[in-house]
Amino acid sequence: MVEIRKVDTADKKQTGQFVQFHYDLYKGDPNWVPPFRSDIYMMMNRKKHPFYEHSDAEFFTAWKDGKMVGRIAGLNNNSYNNFHHLKTVNFFLYDSIDDQEVCNALFDAVAEWGRGKGEDTLVGSKGFSLYDGYGILVEGYEYRQMMNMSSYNYPYYKTLLENYGFEKMNDFVSMNFTLPDFNLPEKVYKAAEIAKKRGYLHVYTFKNKKEIMGSALKIAQAYAKSFENNWEYFPLSEREFLSLVDNVIKVVDPKMVKFIYNDKEELVGFLLGFPDISAAMQRHNGNLNPALILDLLREMKKTKYLSLNGMGILEEYRKKGGNALLYTAILDLLKEHPNIYGMEATQMAESAKEIQVEMLTMGLKPTKRHRVFSKSI
Repeated sequence: MVEIRKVDTADKKQTGQFVQFHYDLYKGDPNWVPPFRSDIYMMMNRKKHPFYEHSDAEFFTAWKDGKMVGRIAGLNNNSYNNFHHLKTVNFFLYDSIDDQEVCNALFDAVAEWGRGKGEDTLVGSKGFSLYDGYGILVEGYEYRQMMNMSSYNYPYYKTLLENYGFEKMNDFVSMNFTLPDFNLPEKVYKAAEIAKKRGYLHVYTFKNKKEIMGSALKIAQAYAKSFENNWEYFPLSEREFLSLVDNVIKVVDPKMVKFIYNDKEELVGFLLGFPDISAAMQRHNGNLNPALILDLLREMKKTKYLSLNGMGILEEYRKKGGNALLYTAILDLLKEHPNIYGMEATQMAESAKEIQVEMLTMGLKPTKRHRVFSKSI
């Protein structure tokens, strides 16, 4: 018999149990990268996390024979639902042992909570922000998780969800390459050069983190215009975006952030590269203090891999050389960081066929697939 308990997020013991379960379940797995514990606690903090200014979430744990055997979060994202005119409730932070009864009980709890909010469809995995990563891993278990920009889970998750009645909604594909395989077609070079000579587009590299923070709201506006037609997009409040930037800034190298401006100095495109600090995150098991931050900074300098997790250009500039400038910016980034040997283009929507074809042409190969599932409730 499975007992489902609603987590009192004001109770330190209960929130601690919710957070710790994930670390216990994956302890010793070489491809799992522990998330920062502070990030998960922040998601559960109704007073501080900006998500709760417009939406709501609930957290549940599953118990069997007196032992915790699973957890899940339900998110009622009003910002997303209002923008897309939908009635969805998201699940997130799902983890459980390989037990169908436990899985069913957890999702039943979220479904019941969602119906109580007037929603009719359960969707996930989808998190609190646009940078929490999407979906359940269904291919690529042999590869290490790329920090926390995408999730890692055991293969049995897919079976449990499908047995519960979930169906595929959308997939996100991650693609990898090592430097010897990277090939930028000649026509891309030419298109980028034409754009530069005509003077209506140019690439800018940030000098430091302070400069990035100063452009945070411009980044938000460019992001919104680039992705507002994507199914996963929802508008962020100013506080949500600044919180996101503040979180991301911890693991970003400003020289790996490249922006594209038009001749009016308006931000129209961006390329966000992140040094892979997965190895350091594994060493720290989710803990973060001044000494460990120094280790993360050292890892940022010596890592041989990076995550490309954010690339966009406004539609009206795609055929004006914007795409070509983005791809040549990747090459420039590699030249500027000779220690980098490989890259992962993290979580591209399966529906973005054109971009994936272009990535394949440049030598990238699909390595991971994350699936967003849905089910009527």
